[in-house]
Amino acid sequence: MPQLPLRTRVTRVRLVTLLAASALAVGGSASLAVTPAHAASDSVVISAVYGGGGNSGAPYQNDYIELYNRSSNPVDLTGWTLTYYSAGGNSGGTTTLSGSVTAGGHFLVQEGAGTGSAPALPAPDASGTLNMSATNGSVVLRQAGATVDTVGYGAVTSSYVEGSNAPAMSNKTADSRSTGCIDTDDNSQDFVGADPRPLNSTAPAGVCGTDGNTQPPPTGTSSSIEQIQGIGFESPLAGQQVKDVRGIVTAVNGSAGFWIQSATPDDNPRTSEGLYVFGGAGMVKVGDAVTVAGKVSEYRPGGVSNGNLTTTELGSPNIQVTSSGNPLPEAIEIGSTGHVPPAQVVEQGTPGNVEQAGLTLDPAMNALDFWESLEGMRIQETDAKAVGPTATSYGETPIVPANTTDVTWTPDGGVLYRSYDTPNAMRLILSDALLPKGSIAPANTGDSYAGVTAGVLDYNFGNFTLMATQAGQRQSGGTTRDVVEPAGKKQAAVATFNVENLAPSDPQRKFDRLAGQIVTNLASPDILAIEEIQDNTGATDDGTVDSTATTDKLIAAIRSAGGPSYQAKWINPVNDQDGGQPGGNIRSVFLYRSDRGMTFVDKPGGTSTNSVAVTGKGPWASINYSPGRIDPTNSAWEDSRKPLVGEFLWWGKPLFVVANHFNSKGGDDGIMGRYQPPQRSSEVQRHAQATAVRGFIDDLLAANKHANIVVLGDLNDFNFSQTAAILKGSGRTAMTDLIDTLPPNERYTYDYQGNSQVLDQILVSPALTTKYDYQVVHTNSQFYDQDSDHDPQVVKLAVH
Repeated sequence: MPQLPLRTRVTRVRLVTLLAASALAVGGSASLAVTPAHAASDSVVISAVYGGGGNSGAPYQNDYIELYNRSSNPVDLTGWTLTYYSAGGNSGGTTTLSGSVTAGGHFLVQEGAGTGSAPALPAPDASGTLNMSATNGSVVLRQAGATVDTVGYGAVTSSYVEGSNAPAMSNKTADSRSTGCIDTDDNSQDFVGADPRPLNSTAPAGVCGTDGNTQPPPTGTSSSIEQIQGIGFESPLAGQQVKDVRGIVTAVNGSAGFWIQSATPDDNPRTSEGLYVFGGAGMVKVGDAVTVAGKVSEYRPGGVSNGNLTTTELGSPNIQVTSSGNPLPEAIEIGSTGHVPPAQVVEQGTPGNVEQAGLTLDPAMNALDFWESLEGMRIQETDAKAVGPTATSYGETPIVPANTTDVTWTPDGGVLYRSYDTPNAMRLILSDALLPKGSIAPANTGDSYAGVTAGVLDYNFGNFTLMATQAGQRQSGGTTRDVVEPAGKKQAAVATFNVENLAPSDPQRKFDRLAGQIVTNLASPDILAIEEIQDNTGATDDGTVDSTATTDKLIAAIRSAGGPSYQAKWINPVNDQDGGQPGGNIRSVFLYRSDRGMTFVDKPGGTSTNSVAVTGKGPWASINYSPGRIDPTNSAWEDSRKPLVGEFLWWGKPLFVVANHFNSKGGDDGIMGRYQPPQRSSEVQRHAQATAVRGFIDDLLAANKHANIVVLGDLNDFNFSQTAAILKGSGRTAMTDLIDTLPPNERYTYDYQGNSQVLDQILVSPALTTKYDYQVVHTNSQFYDQDSDHDPQVVKLAVH
C-alpha cells in the first residue's frame, strides 16, 4: 500500500473541493426522456440559479432558484414544480410551488443548505430541499407536467438544456439572466455568470437580469502580486483586503478560479510574480489583462491541521477585465541557468514549521524556497523525464528536468531515494487537470515528454505541481517488465508479492494479470508470501474474515495461466483488527506448490490470538503451530497485520518462512511539507514490530544456529531504516537483507511520487547465505498499467 493514506488527488484540489462540497444525493437512474420543446416563455422564467450554498466560501447558506414574471399579469404558481437534474440527467428531486408572482415580480425559492456556515438568504417565497451542484446541472420549471423553462449550466450532458449550456457556476458564483431577462431558448445566450444576488417578492418590479458586472466597488490597499506574495512562505498581507492587483490571466481552473501573473515583474528572486484568484473564472479567459480586488488568504489543501504548505490566493474577487488577447508572460525554464532546483536540500537546518519560523526564502540553497518563489507562475520543462508512472486515475506523472544531476539514476530511468538525505527535491507532479482528457499520454518510468511542457506552478497535498497548459509528446524510454529464470531442480524459490487489496469482487482481469506475473515473470516459485489478501466480501464490513474465496480465485487464475496447482495457508484475523482498508481484513497468505519437492508441515492449533513458539533443539528445532502468528496480542501489532510463520520441508530439509506486512507510513510528514526536517512518527510502531519478529528469529537460532529462516514481505520501511537494522541484527546471528546485495542503483521495489525506493525485503539466516540467486522483479512500480503498486521479488536458495 502507499506510504501515506490515499488522498483526494493533488491537482484538482480547488475544483474538487467545490464539487465534493455540493455532492448530490440522487436517486433513480438517468432519464432517457427528451425535454419537450417549447417556445420561449412569455410569462414566468427561471431568472437565476445558485448551487453553492453552504459550501466553502459561499456567500449564502442555501442553494436557490429565482423566478421572474415577464408578463403584465400575476401568475398563480400553485402546483407548478421545479425539478433538479444532475449533469448526466439523474433526477435530484422536485419542489412543488404555491403562491403567486406579481407582474414584473420576483419569486425566490430556497433549496437545500450546505454543511458550512454562511448568511441566510433573503426571506424566501417558497422552500424546498434540492441539493444542487455548485458547478454543473439542470433545473426545469413545469406547469401541470408541461415544461415552461429549462436552465442547464456547466458540463451538462443530458437533454435538460436549452440550446447551449449556461456558464458553469461555483461556490461563489450564480447564473443570472442577462439584463431584461430576455428568453431566447439558448441558455448560453440568456445567462451570464455573476455574484449571487437573490431577489424575492419584495424586490422592485420590472427590473430583472444582470450584465454579469454586479460586483461591489473594490476596497482595500493597492497592492502588487509581488507585495502579496512577499519573501517568505506566507503572505505578509494574509487576511487583508487589497485592490488594484494587476496581471495577465495565464490559466483558468474550470469554474473554480484562475491564475494571474504580473506583466511588470520585480527583480527580487524571492517574490513570486504569480497568484491564484479563487472565484470569478467565468468572467475571464487566458490572455485577459485584469485588475482584481479581494481578500488575501492562505489555502492549505486537505485542511488546517495537516503538514501541507499553504498557497497564497485572492478570494471573493472583484474583477475588471481591461484588455484581452495579451501575450502571456514568458515561462521560466526549470533547469536553466539561475533556475536549477536544489536536488538534495529541501530546507537547511531544523526550522520546524517553516511557515512560522520567519524564514526569508533562499531559492538558490533550498528546494522548498525555490519552488515557493515560483508559486502561481508560468514555468516549463523541455524534454521532461518521467521518474515514476502516471497515476492514470488522476492524470498525474512525476517529472524532472532532462538535465537533472546530483541524483542516483536507476537502470530504468527513475531516481533513487537512497537515504533520508537524498529527497530528490527537483521532482514535480505533472497534472493534466487543466487540459482536455487524454491530452497528456500516460508514461512509464524512463519515458520523456519531448518538447516543451508548460503551465502554472501550484502546490497540492505535499507536492509542487505543474498544472500543464501545454504538454510535450511522450517518448518511450524502453522500460520493460522483468522475467526471472526458473529455479533449478535443487533450488527452492521463495518470493514475496503485495497484491494490493485483492478481493473476490475485483475484476477477473486483475486476477489473470497477477497470475500471469506469478507464472511468467516469477517463474512459479515454490513458496509465495502474498500480502494484502482481503476476505471473501472484500471491503464490505459485514463481519466476514475468511479469505478462501479470494485465494481460490487467485489459485484458479494461476492454473489457467499455465502454472502449477498451488495450495494456500493462512490464519484468519480478528474482524477489523489488522488495519488496511476498512472491512477488508487484509492478511498475509502462503501459497506453495508441492510438485518440486516442497511440502508444508501442518501443525494445527494456531489462531488469530495465540502465539507461535519454538520447540526442540538442534536438528529437531521446530515450532508449535504451523501456520502460526508471532505474539499477536503484543501492542506492536495494534491495528496492523500480524506476521505469519510456516514450517516447510524442501526435500526433507526444514525451512522456516515468516511473512510480514508492517504498519504503513501514514501520519509521517511529507518530504516537501511545512515541517522540516520531516518527522517519521509511524516508524515507532515498525521498530516494535521488527523487535518482535527479531525475537522469534533469535529464539529459533538459539535452538538451532543452522536453522534455515526466510523473513520477507512488505516491511513498509527502507533498507537503510532502523526497522531493517533491528530485523537484521548483528554478529553471528545476523540476517542478510538481500536487497543490500544488489548494486546500489538497483535497490528499489516501489515508486512513491517519483522516488524509487525499497519497501519490500527478503532477509535470510546465515545458513542460507552460502549460495543464492536473488532478484527484485520489476513488473509494477514503474508502469502506469500496474497490477499492484509493489514489485515482487524472489530468491532461489540452496537449502541444507
